[in-house]
Amino acid sequence: WQQGFLETIFLSGLNKPNGSTERSYLSSTRSTILPLQSTGAPSGPYFLQTSTGNLHLAYHLYEDFAGAFTQSLLQQPDEGCQTLSAQVPGSASVTIGVPSRLYYTPSKSKRLAGIRIGVKDIFALTGVKRSNGNRAWYGFYPPANTTGTAVQNLIDAGGIVVDYHAPFNTRGDGCQDTSSSSTGAGSSVASYDWVDLALGSDTGGFIRGCAGVHLFGNRATHGLVNLENVMPLSPKLDTAGFLARDPMVWDVANAALYFSNYTSFVDRSPRYPETLYVMDLSSNNNSATQMRWKFASDLASLLNTSITALDLEEEWASSDPTQGRAQSLSVFLNLTHAALITKNQTKLLPAHDGRRPFVNPVPLTRWEWADKQFDSILDDAVANKTLFMNWFSENSYLRTLVPFFSSVTNHEEFLPVTVDVIAAKGCDGLIAKLAMDLVADGILKAPRTGSGLDGGTILLQRGN
Repeated sequence: WQQGFLETIFLSGLNKPNGSTERSYLSSTRSTILPLQSTGAPSGPYFLQTSTGNLHLAYHLYEDFAGAFTQSLLQQPDEGCQTLSAQVPGSASVTIGVPSRLYYTPSKSKRLAGIRIGVKDIFALTGVKRSNGNRAWYGFYPPANTTGTAVQNLIDAGGIVVDYHAPFNTRGDGCQDTSSSSTGAGSSVASYDWVDLALGSDTGGFIRGCAGVHLFGNRATHGLVNLENVMPLSPKLDTAGFLARDPMVWDVANAALYFSNYTSFVDRSPRYPETLYVMDLSSNNNSATQMRWKFASDLASLLNTSITALDLEEEWASSDPTQGRAQSLSVFLNLTHAALITKNQTKLLPAHDGRRPFVNPVPLTRWEWADKQFDSILDDAVANKTLFMNWFSENSYLRTLVPFFSSVTNHEEFLPVTVDVIAAKGCDGLIAKLAMDLVADGILKAPRTGSGLDGGTILLQRGN
């Protein structure tokens, strides 16, 4: 929105024969008020093409200074998308076009109306080319002719797709690792007020790691989110999930994403688990450890229970699920993840005289390792995963900040401290409800965009 839109105001549904009137709503602006018999146009700012009488939506153009996105998208009325051709003058980064929230009114069927969403560049969107994180893939394949089911569920609920993300962690000194492959998701939601949600994927911590930039994030229970028309990494592990700042919006978006596989507890008082187990909470008396123990104590108080330490290695050894093989948990699962994310992948070569496209050295190293393994290692990995029974869905919660000396700025900056909360398989809605209760009780803060949990100017933007 800007003041220039006040120059002419149309009152929808008003058939006034006396023509226009003038009124001053701001001392510096005179507004011409005109009747508009039609009621088809939603409230909001428009550009009027005087030669045709057509109205065109207004988009606010933002600079992607954090490098969080690969493409800026405009969602079309037919629910397809096209790339934005406009550019902020003098900007060296991608320009993102964002429509006004005034156009959209949430309803029972459109609970995400007006919510702006970034989508990881592995989900298909009609009319858009995706790269799957690879420039060669982007060049070889045409735009998608369908939209992935998970994204379509969000669009059907009123969500507005504004961009593909593919970045810098703007917290602290602005030069920290964003962690994992959903980095654009974490960077965008931590950096920009005009992005409400980002949809990512999680195979081995891709969302949970990115939630470490002071965000709410969840790995959906495997199998509950439809991943049709999404690039797979390891079908036995792949799932989707959001990064968000507002736990209420997070819950509504989850309900749309999971479709019928989600139970929201927003208007209920659920019975939380009676036992709070904690794992990997070090006894070191540093600032981060103290904050994690304080969070655990506050959470136990909220749940009206006590803290019980849980050592998975000890539990594994005492129950002996390997039936006498006497393998520790770490040894038993040592190669499981490595096998699942390599043997399930196929190397594709383009029909250009057998030339191999450029591939990042990390997956190349993985593939080379997998080529040296027997094919049976995949079956063993699936069996081990099944035996371990992936009963839990992991979710990250922000907590607070600890100081560190930045080798980049040569000043003391602050880094996030995060905590993982694990619930039983399929209890994803309980996690979002717990986040709401933690914020309501003041145990957690709803994060803001900027250099820290409470906001603050991003180092990269100081002086602008």
